[in-house]
Amino acid sequence: MIHARPRGSMHSPVVANRRGYTAGLLLAVLWLVSALASLASAAPLDLRDDRPSIEAWPAVTVLPDPSGTLLVDDALAAAARFEAPPGTSGTLGVRAEPVWVRIPLAVHATSNGLWVLDIDYPVLQRIEVYLISDGHVTLQTTLGSLQPYTQRPLRSRTHALPLAMLPGHAYDLLLRVETRGAMVLPITLNKPTAWHSKSLNEQMLQGILTGLALCLLIYSLAQWINLRDVLFIQYALLIAGSLLFSLHLFGLGTQYLWRDMPWVELHAASLAALTATCGSFLFISQALAGDRPRNWLLRSMRGGAVLCVVLAALYALDLLSTRAVAGIVSILGLVPALLGIPGAVRRARLGDPVGSTLLLAWLLYFLATGTVIGVIRGWVPVNFWTLHSFQFGATLDMLLFMRVLGLRTKALRLEALDANRERDVMRSLAHTDPLTGLPNRRGLNISLASALSRCSTEKMLAVYVMDLDGFKPVNDRHGHDVGDELLVAVTRRLQGHVRQSDLVARLGGDEFVVMAGQLQSMQQAQELGHKLLDAFRSPFSLNNVQVEIGLTIGYAIAPHDSTDAIGLLKLADAAMYSGKQGGKFCLRRNTGDLALSSS
Repeated sequence: MIHARPRGSMHSPVVANRRGYTAGLLLAVLWLVSALASLASAAPLDLRDDRPSIEAWPAVTVLPDPSGTLLVDDALAAAARFEAPPGTSGTLGVRAEPVWVRIPLAVHATSNGLWVLDIDYPVLQRIEVYLISDGHVTLQTTLGSLQPYTQRPLRSRTHALPLAMLPGHAYDLLLRVETRGAMVLPITLNKPTAWHSKSLNEQMLQGILTGLALCLLIYSLAQWINLRDVLFIQYALLIAGSLLFSLHLFGLGTQYLWRDMPWVELHAASLAALTATCGSFLFISQALAGDRPRNWLLRSMRGGAVLCVVLAALYALDLLSTRAVAGIVSILGLVPALLGIPGAVRRARLGDPVGSTLLLAWLLYFLATGTVIGVIRGWVPVNFWTLHSFQFGATLDMLLFMRVLGLRTKALRLEALDANRERDVMRSLAHTDPLTGLPNRRGLNISLASALSRCSTEKMLAVYVMDLDGFKPVNDRHGHDVGDELLVAVTRRLQGHVRQSDLVARLGGDEFVVMAGQLQSMQQAQELGHKLLDAFRSPFSLNNVQVEIGLTIGYAIAPHDSTDAIGLLKLADAAMYSGKQGGKFCLRRNTGDLALSSS
């Protein structure tokens, strides 16, 4: 009886053999790679003087000390248990327990044996250094941010130690590292001249970035004092927190500000981070919703700022641990940007540069923060750019936020200009005739009072009050529109026959006033009056209508006839009415004899 074989079963042994062979080959390759990596990590650093700066990480092996009880003799006895560090170069991530680090050294016979150990992460709190030769400790010292600054072997911002070794000899460098935060270990061996040069360059970079932050801080405080705009003091708070964090992270605080102050060294980072976060809550909410005091974003952000203040107080009183605060800040620090993104996107869509500027600043912030977290967690290798990513990102953020302040200042200036323009318009409406644009009675009185204070017998002031002859018939016959057009034409003709320094005003109806100052004689005042009369001997052409009107003028001269504005106008007005009663189209001066007859 023949049984049918299942389809494909004929090839299953072959397939199984191939799979087994592939798996075995893969395991062999992995073992070989691991062995090569182990050999490579165990290879000592070749210290040659023609290589003035050498990265130590390729030769690093590590031994965790969970109990924290291993001594140097124990570490030497456990040399076989040291393993290549996991993760990326330069960082061991966040570790609560101490870690022993071993670096084998081989001093070349041509070297003078003088080198400088440098660990460029100033916030490491305690580093015990042992230089081992032939199983014996030849050098022992303690570095770290909590050690007295004056007792540092080299008084620099980093943890540096000069090493004097014999040419042609092999050494083991053992480091016991203990810290509350991230165990970032950018370890290098440098010739003294190379170390000094590198330290000087880094100090210069820190000086530039710190100086820039200080300038922004001083500027924002000065603007707050001058403008009393709360946005500037919130920006200053944000900068102060970011600046203090950078000073702590790069060792400048210990080097210059809080030297030999352990409490500040332990608390500076978290307090600075909470200060920057508090400022960020306030600044972003004010920039996006400061003009809407009941806005939910403003209230939520201010609540976040209050929370930062409470956390800072609890931490300063040691009621919260550094690890707890670090965990809180790592989440809380992202909240202002996350809450502000929707409002910034809306503003950006409306073409408001504040929105687009904030979005760009947050993009840089997220990139910098992601890089820092990657370094701390051991996901990103340590180099110049990743080590300085927070500082560069914070500097760019501060400059972009400064642009937000600039836009705010511009908006305030435009608001002030609009307010002044509106005030000028209101003042113009109050002091100007709406039809002709000439000063009205109120505007005339202000100008007249000012001119009278400057007049004298050598520089006289003449005031001409004039009334149109025949205006009412034109207005009745052709309508008010033509009448208004005629008044505008009269205005232009009067302005065309007086000096630029003279003033033409309309008191109402068909009554005008001309004020002429700086007159040197009474004859000059009379000639100006006749000139104005002669200007009305020719007709006015108004569209398709041609009309003829005359002019009656009464005037008085200060200081001879009167020395006050009201008296001068009354005298001139009385002279004008006298001219009207005497036949019109004439010029009369009132020296005081016509005032009683006109009242």
